[in-house]
Amino acid sequence: MKAVYLDNAATTALRPEVVDRMTKVLNENFGNASSTHSFGRSSKALLEQCRKNIASYFNVTSSEIVFTSGGTEADNLALRSVIRDLGVTEIITSKIEHHAVLHTAEQLQKEYNIVVKYVDLDPCGLINYSHLEQLLASSNKAIVSLMHINNEVGNILDIKQVAELCKANNALFHSDMVQSVGHYKIDLQDITVDFMAASAHKFHGPKGVGFCFVRKESGLKPLIFGGEQERGYRAGTESTHNIVGMDEALKIAYARLDEEKKYVSDLKTYFIQQLKTNLLDVHFNGGCEDVINSTYTLINVCLPIAPEKAPMLQFQLDLKGIACSKGSACQSGSSQQSHVLTELLNAENLKRPSVRFSFSVFNTQEELDYVIWVLKEFVNS
Repeated sequence: MKAVYLDNAATTALRPEVVDRMTKVLNENFGNASSTHSFGRSSKALLEQCRKNIASYFNVTSSEIVFTSGGTEADNLALRSVIRDLGVTEIITSKIEHHAVLHTAEQLQKEYNIVVKYVDLDPCGLINYSHLEQLLASSNKAIVSLMHINNEVGNILDIKQVAELCKANNALFHSDMVQSVGHYKIDLQDITVDFMAASAHKFHGPKGVGFCFVRKESGLKPLIFGGEQERGYRAGTESTHNIVGMDEALKIAYARLDEEKKYVSDLKTYFIQQLKTNLLDVHFNGGCEDVINSTYTLINVCLPIAPEKAPMLQFQLDLKGIACSKGSACQSGSSQQSHVLTELLNAENLKRPSVRFSFSVFNTQEELDYVIWVLKEFVNS
């Protein structure tokens, strides 16, 4: 049995260089960064150098980077603070956002009686920018929360256009960029988001660490109270080794971005071609078949498998050593249908199994050939 990992949108393997650097820090820099003695100062210096490094990739200042436990906490930090503390009364979002945004918006609606509005989508799940403009024009004090790259179907938001619409209508803009940080160059002086969420384990860094970009003078207030870590935005002793691992992973990701993007893009293009050639009547969900205008890191495909056989597909793929997902990792253990696919697919396609395959530089064309063989065997059995 081969072992083929094609669930990189859920999490990625750590690069060896990241493991080495984290191990060194765990052994040599165990001091609490808030301590004033030499052990603490050593950890503090490391943290601040990492913050400076990370800020440089996005053309922002180090004071605008707040370390968190990951993307979910960063989303919560931004959205809860603007509602609780900044007088925002409306959230404008879409129905295919990550649950870290959708469930937070629903909870804030219950707690603060705010208005939540949903922008229209086209049949592929792309944002209707005219409708967004209409919602903004008719809103009171609002925040727009739209993800840069959809984690299930790979649609890419025109984030600069949304930022400009928000600025023109005096609205705040938050974007979950968990699927794009480390995979795309992002200049936050050119793209004027107010808040951005990122997570290290999506670009070959460690789990349990990420960051929130908080634009200067945003008025953001803390979500977690206690000490004065992270300039008061986020209390709690910083996880130095994880932050260093995130810094190392991001450094490598951007140093090798062009060559690795081409390699992974070629894998995606090849896999799409092989699916079309070997499996009749496949349907690509969202805009993922468009290799130029969707992310190069994933596809989401509705397979020509009878509904009665659908429940066995994921089990059979796992038995053959193939790791993939029926949706986001946050819901893949659930029997519920993906909220994204429910929004996008017709009733007939919803009965058929849809699978997300997501790629990294560690995958090979040989692995994809094996997956095609397994799928053909299952379809024809």
